[in-house]
Amino acid sequence: MQRRRVRTSLPALGIALAVVLAGCNGDPDAQPTTGSESTPASASPSASPPTTAPSATTPPAATPTPSSRPAPGTVPPAWLGRRVLPVTTDGFGEVRPTPPALRNRRFTLPDQLPALPGSGFASRIVSPPPDSVIDRSTWRPGCPVARSDLAWIRLTFWGFDDARHTGELLVNKTVARKVVRAFRAMYTARFPIEEMRITRAAELSAPPTGDGNNTGAFNCRPTRGTTTFSEHAYGLAVDINPFQNPYVKGDVVLPELATAYVDRNRVRPGMILAGGPVVRAFETIGWGWGGAWRTLKDYQHFSRDDR
Repeated sequence: MQRRRVRTSLPALGIALAVVLAGCNGDPDAQPTTGSESTPASASPSASPPTTAPSATTPPAATPTPSSRPAPGTVPPAWLGRRVLPVTTDGFGEVRPTPPALRNRRFTLPDQLPALPGSGFASRIVSPPPDSVIDRSTWRPGCPVARSDLAWIRLTFWGFDDARHTGELLVNKTVARKVVRAFRAMYTARFPIEEMRITRAAELSAPPTGDGNNTGAFNCRPTRGTTTFSEHAYGLAVDINPFQNPYVKGDVVLPELATAYVDRNRVRPGMILAGGPVVRAFETIGWGWGGAWRTLKDYQHFSRDDR
C-alpha cells in the first residue's frame, strides 16, 4: 500500500485508502461486455452508520443491559471516518493505539451497488468502463494508463456478517479475469471483507482519520514517499482489508489507528496470513504479496509485479 501526503490545512473528510491487481485468464463467472452498458444507480455513501429504532418492548430511556449491547467490533462506531488525526512531519497521520471499538473489527458497511443476481459468486466485467465510473474514480489525464485500458468489475464478496455482498473494482483490463478468479476463490473460502468500492478523487487530498478499510485497486497516485507512480496507478495492484492488514515500516503504521493489527500472531477475522486463502488465491494467478517483503510489510497489498 502506498499513500499520499496531506497538509494540515485541508478540511476534514471521510475514510481514505485504496489499490489494484494483474494478469489475464478466462473465468466463466467473469462476463466481459462493452462500455455501452449503463452504470447502475448506486446508493449514496452514508455520512454515519444506520441506526436502529428502539424495540417496541423496550422503554426509550432504558439503559441497555450488557447482554443487549452488540459485541465490540461488530457495529461501526458513529465517529468512523470523522475524527481527523494530527499530521506529522512525514506527512502522515499520527500513529495512535487502536480504539477498543476497532480492536476486533468485524462489521461490513452497506453496499453501494445493486446486488448482482444469484445466490453465489457472480461477476461482471465492463471494458472500457462507463464514463460515469471513470468520473468518480481517481483517473485523470496524465495517469500512466489510458481510461480505455481499464476495466470495471462488479463482483460479490463475503461479508463479516456472513452474508453475500456486491462491490466493485477498477483494474487494468489485462488482469481483469485473473482478479475475478482470485476473488472467487476468496468468496468460496468465505474470507470476510468490510467494503469494496472504487477510490474517489476526493480521498487523495482528504486529511487522515486512520480508520479506513476499503478493499480497492486502481488509484492514480505515486508510490509512498516518491514521485514514481505506484502499481495501483496502472491498475495492477489491489489492497484488501487495509485496517486488519496494515502497512508497517519502522514507526509508520497505515492506517494509523491499526496498531492492534501489527501483531500478526493474534489472529482475528479479516487478517491475511501466509498460507491462508487470500495468499493462495493470488499465488494461483502469479501475484506477489506485500506481507512477504523484507524491508517493510504491506499485509494488505497484492500486485502483478510484486512491488
